[in-house]
Amino acid sequence: MSKPEILSKETFAVGGMSCAACAASIEKSLQKTAGVREAVVNFAAEKVTVTYDPKITGPDRFRELITDLGYSIVEPATAGQPQIDSREARERAELTARKRVVIIALAVTFLTELVMILEYGLNLHLPAHNWLMLLAATPIVFIAGLPTHRGAWRSVRHGSANMDVLISIGTLAAYAWGMVAFFRPHTVSFMGISGMIMAFHLLGRYLEAIAKSKTSSAIRKLLQLGAKTATVLQDGREVEIPVEQVRVGDLLVVRPGEKIPVDGEIVEGDTSIDESMVSGESMPVEKTAGDPVTGATINKYGLITFRATRVGKDTFLAQIIRMVEEAQGSKAPIQVLADRVTGYFVPAVLLIAAVTFAGWLLYGGHGALERAVFSAVAVLVIACPCALGMATPTAIMVSTGLGAENGILVKDAESLQTLLAVNTIIFDKTGTITKGEPTLTEIVLFSDLSEEALLQLSAGAEAGSEHPLGQAVVRAAAAKGLELQKTAEFAAIPGQGIQAKVGGRSLLLGNRKLMLEHGIDSAFAEEALSALESEGKTAMLAAVDGNLVGIIAVADVVKEDSARAIAALSAAGRVTVMLTGDNERTAGYIARQVGISRVLAQVLPDQKEAEVRKLQAEGLTVAMVGDGINDAPALAQANVGIAIGTGTDIAIEAADVTLIRGNLSSIVTLFSLAQNTFAIIRQNLGWAFSYNVLAIPIAASGQLRPEIAALAMAMSSVSVLLNSLRLRRYKL
Repeated sequence: MSKPEILSKETFAVGGMSCAACAASIEKSLQKTAGVREAVVNFAAEKVTVTYDPKITGPDRFRELITDLGYSIVEPATAGQPQIDSREARERAELTARKRVVIIALAVTFLTELVMILEYGLNLHLPAHNWLMLLAATPIVFIAGLPTHRGAWRSVRHGSANMDVLISIGTLAAYAWGMVAFFRPHTVSFMGISGMIMAFHLLGRYLEAIAKSKTSSAIRKLLQLGAKTATVLQDGREVEIPVEQVRVGDLLVVRPGEKIPVDGEIVEGDTSIDESMVSGESMPVEKTAGDPVTGATINKYGLITFRATRVGKDTFLAQIIRMVEEAQGSKAPIQVLADRVTGYFVPAVLLIAAVTFAGWLLYGGHGALERAVFSAVAVLVIACPCALGMATPTAIMVSTGLGAENGILVKDAESLQTLLAVNTIIFDKTGTITKGEPTLTEIVLFSDLSEEALLQLSAGAEAGSEHPLGQAVVRAAAAKGLELQKTAEFAAIPGQGIQAKVGGRSLLLGNRKLMLEHGIDSAFAEEALSALESEGKTAMLAAVDGNLVGIIAVADVVKEDSARAIAALSAAGRVTVMLTGDNERTAGYIARQVGISRVLAQVLPDQKEAEVRKLQAEGLTVAMVGDGINDAPALAQANVGIAIGTGTDIAIEAADVTLIRGNLSSIVTLFSLAQNTFAIIRQNLGWAFSYNVLAIPIAASGQLRPEIAALAMAMSSVSVLLNSLRLRRYKL
């Protein structure tokens, strides 16, 4: 039997991509490389992700190939604060430089436009008109536009064509025709138009850069959550170091008000920690020695010392950031058509421009040459593959970032699209619909002993027990502020309950058999006992000093928002199913509480995957919601697997979607996010296709000035970006 192939994945940030055709060129070249299994280029995110066989090829080869194509490797796109800081600084510097160039280019363009209005609009002939146009256009076309021409040359040199090629040919053609005007009297000069085309092109690129920087704001927000420094104990002294230098096993000190630098375990001190970035809950969580802490959460009150267990890329926050980045760089199936179109787009536009030029030259009549140049240039500059290329990835970037800010981690764009087709949702019961831990629900009394007194006695007896039912009683007593009494002669009786002396009184706490063994009559409590058990609760009989005094009922209670969330999903036309190993009576009771329509009870963990298959065999598209660990096979089998849980133990790799906050309302939010995202994508693609279908024929007809065509081209891309950013306004 052959060994399974072990693949590696590498992500690069790439500079120099000017349009979707650039992305297609890089992707195509990488996919041809031996050992590469998959290459995905996200033009909007300016990232390249390569999945490859490390025995055959590696990152150095990819860097060499990308740079040989004329693009630059900016940095490996891994989670880390210094890299993000430098990336932000570089973006700010680039935006500042672009802004300066655009302002100068537009100012000069305004003056040339004024001169052209006086010359051609008002017939006011200005001396040395052509020289003025030459002086104004040359620096814009050849200095400000130099990066565009370089990009065009690199693209052509490697046998491909991108947006730079169209702009470069368009501006150079207009400029060349302006030079012809020096030697042909009464010829309309396009010299000023060449400068305008490049100026509007640069304006569009600047606006795109601003909008694209906003699409990645979610990553920045996540990174801002992390601490930048940590206080480490070294030889008994406290030393402040950058968080990147913390190593597993280091002892760290965190004072009140400071952020927890990395994941770890408290070794000394008691405190309350604000874990809202993980759980979404505003109330601080009490922590003491032995409890885990999560990096980026905030220490509220006490001084603690903890040992680092996960640092760098292994921390919970780094895992979230990495998952969001991968999701933002992934492709949805709907993008395939757009990618296919953009791959042929630029060559098609060049062909249309050539046909336009030839058509006007042959049939344009008087002034045919001028009309031919005018129309061909307009065709070249109005075409916009960028809008098509950015229609899907920009929306995916914004939506996955928005999801992450709301505790929803989507692994890839395909899962987000598949959610639209989901018509059946399977829920695991324990820890998903319910809280996953027993909770005291009620106390039934048969004597004059008060609830508080019975709870105090029972909690005192259970204080040393590790049994989940006993711990539920202890937690209930602590919540009421009851002081536990001293316990003696404690004995746990397997299959029956416990026996102990608490505060000098004899206590029995357990089932019917325990009472029977000790000769205590419990027949009169049978009706109350059966009623509690019919509700799926575990009822424990309590006897004090040989007399049955009450019943303590414990159950895994339903989460506060479960019924509301399931009602919302059902109202949207989705079938809800509960999958559990519990008996049918308990399962049915929980299902009725939350409004689930179909119950699959007494299903063992290894049978859950088969149950998912059965539903899929009925023609249903299934989403499975579970804890991400025990339900892993079923999550993998489902069309969309949704892991739900809290804290650092969350199995991020176990499902297509991970809900950090352990409530079912997040599932309603997830479906809403998917629907809104693909509504925006459809709008983007519809606009981008319509724009090109209408704009190119208008330009070819000679009805559109080339400089206006350049402005329309720029605005087309910007409109797609701004439409994608509208997602941030949705209330999740």
